[in-house]
Amino acid sequence: MTTAMRGSGAGRTNVDRFLTVIKVVLIGVIVIGLLAFIAQQISPGNGFAKWTHDGEAASRLTGAQFKGLVVSGLSQGAMYGLIALGYSMVYGVLGFINFAHGEVFMVGAFTGFIMANKFDDAGWWDGAIFIPAVLITILTCTLVAMATAVIMERVAYRPLRGSPRIIPLITSIGVSFFIQNAVILLFGAGAKSYPSNPDWLQDARTLGVGSFHIVSLKGTQIVVILVAAASMYGLWHFVERTKTGKAMRAVAEDKEIASLMGINVNRTIVTTFAVGGAMAGIAGILWGLLFRSVIATTGFLPGIKAFTAAVVGGVGNLGGAMAGGVSLGAAEALAPLTLLEPLGVNGVSQLRDAVAFTLLILVLLVKPTGLFGERLSAEDRA
Repeated sequence: MTTAMRGSGAGRTNVDRFLTVIKVVLIGVIVIGLLAFIAQQISPGNGFAKWTHDGEAASRLTGAQFKGLVVSGLSQGAMYGLIALGYSMVYGVLGFINFAHGEVFMVGAFTGFIMANKFDDAGWWDGAIFIPAVLITILTCTLVAMATAVIMERVAYRPLRGSPRIIPLITSIGVSFFIQNAVILLFGAGAKSYPSNPDWLQDARTLGVGSFHIVSLKGTQIVVILVAAASMYGLWHFVERTKTGKAMRAVAEDKEIASLMGINVNRTIVTTFAVGGAMAGIAGILWGLLFRSVIATTGFLPGIKAFTAAVVGGVGNLGGAMAGGVSLGAAEALAPLTLLEPLGVNGVSQLRDAVAFTLLILVLLVKPTGLFGERLSAEDRA
């Protein structure tokens, strides 16, 4: 017995040492990469830059390029954050990860594709009527995504309430594949394109003070950032200031006590899915406006990254989910050119996904509860 206990302790110690080595290596790569980037910006022909670039001088990253990467990262990270809100809300209430949430986002993007092309055929996707058309499209995407999330909860998850958590988790993966294949049957497997945005939405606008230019933003990027910020504020107000939001927080804390206090737990859970679906639907139409293309698997990778953002920010923490999404988007945009390229890594533009999941590993190693801390129910904390 004593030998077994010692072996078990030694096993844990070895695991801890292994994780420490990984942590040190990751932090070391970040520090060395940043130092190499700074040195490369000062002197592209320094010895280390030539060594990592096969004897040739490296190239500087201009200020305009750096600002462009930041803006691109923020706009994409804002969409990750909106999707991550649904993950955090559902996990906070039910304690499981709904891996089909990415498909709710995809349904919103496909709804936007249908609406945008209908408006374009009617001549409304341009000119003065464009803004009302976009608002109607956003509203429609939100409602369809909400309906998808609610049906998903009622048909697939409610019958499994009380089952071991692995069962609804596996079910969510099955629901994900079902929705993907249903969309393929309805629309085909090929990419579907949004109509061209008006020129004024595509053109870049320079923000600054007087003759001092701070950053240039495309109209679509401005729309994405503003709509994401407004949605996050609306969700915060709903959860923190309304009676329904207080009921959601009570159910997330303890379902049984909330039920004894007269809160309709089933209705509150449905509301949680609906609100999370609404956030995913808004992210879907923003994705369509920004990238103008959607396929049946569009929701898979953004969904996984949004889940990563939720974990990075802190599971169950709504503010953390949004901050995690923005952090992840910024890391995806900046890390390849500011950390990996100065180290001589080839094909850095193809390593954005690797950066996202490396960030997840690093956060879990340094702060397992996420950057802003988890907010879990009494049952999950036990």
